[in-house]
Amino acid sequence: MSESNSVIDHDRNLDHDHEPDHNRDHDHGTNHHTQGILECTDCLDPAEAFALVGNEVRLSILEALWAAEESPVSFSELRREVGMRDSAQFNYHLQKLTGHFVTQQEEGYAFKHAGEKIVRSVIAGSFNEHPSIDPFTVEGTCFACDGALEAIYEDERLAIDCRACGQGHGEYAFPPGGLADRTRAEIADAFDQRVRHLHCLAADGVCPECSGRMETRIVEEDDCCLGVSLRVDHECRQCAHTLCSAAGLRLLDHSEVVTFHRERGVSLDNRPYWTLPWCVSDEFTRVVDRDPYRFEVRLPLAGDELRVAMDDELTVLETRAVSD
Repeated sequence: MSESNSVIDHDRNLDHDHEPDHNRDHDHGTNHHTQGILECTDCLDPAEAFALVGNEVRLSILEALWAAEESPVSFSELRREVGMRDSAQFNYHLQKLTGHFVTQQEEGYAFKHAGEKIVRSVIAGSFNEHPSIDPFTVEGTCFACDGALEAIYEDERLAIDCRACGQGHGEYAFPPGGLADRTRAEIADAFDQRVRHLHCLAADGVCPECSGRMETRIVEEDDCCLGVSLRVDHECRQCAHTLCSAAGLRLLDHSEVVTFHRERGVSLDNRPYWTLPWCVSDEFTRVVDRDPYRFEVRLPLAGDELRVAMDDELTVLETRAVSD
């Protein structure tokens, strides 16, 4: 196992001193879900989950599954890749993962989603890397003052800010792995694509973190989110993950919006979201009604303007082009 991953090995002998009792009453201290149509019958609380994977051998098993060319992987092949001679000891650790992080099939062993998430987190550097990069200039100018924009990376979050006036143009989580093997321009492009993906999922009601149900609401109040007073908030009912944005950000992939821009020589796929004022400002959004919420977003371009009517679920109700 590589040295960079060893920080997750909190206590290699943890399970010998404290074996998780999966038969105990899960109503006490365990994440026991009863909402919806599913009921958790063999759940792990967070402490137990981290205890199970807080071991170098088990992380090596997960990494070996990740690196395997084909899945499932047989017991003998998996043990050989991990490099452990003691078959009984290897089986002990493998069985600790089986059920929650690994599934056992007739042909061998394969990932469950939770196991993949752990390995992806290690690869992304979420657990064991703390890279830094100096602020760098990005494409576009500030919608508020026309000043130069720069990307700032701190605490695994990337923000697009104006150098002159400090106006924010979006700040979102960006895993450390996103910086690896990329130029600054490529980092900016990857960030743009990530933000689009996050908000597309959230607006469709799917949490980008846990796939739980995401709820959307329109908020009218001064807030640190982009400094806008009219914004869209998304919050997951399951894990409480939140995202906020200007209302226009939802329109980046709408067919009529894309067509309106393409007909005027602009490809929205090639324009970072922060270069489009209606994506980062509420200046182009007005509330039409509040019970329920109805609002209109104006998209000016080349002397014309596309006006998009939306409801409180960010559904497009109507579009109309207006020429000056």
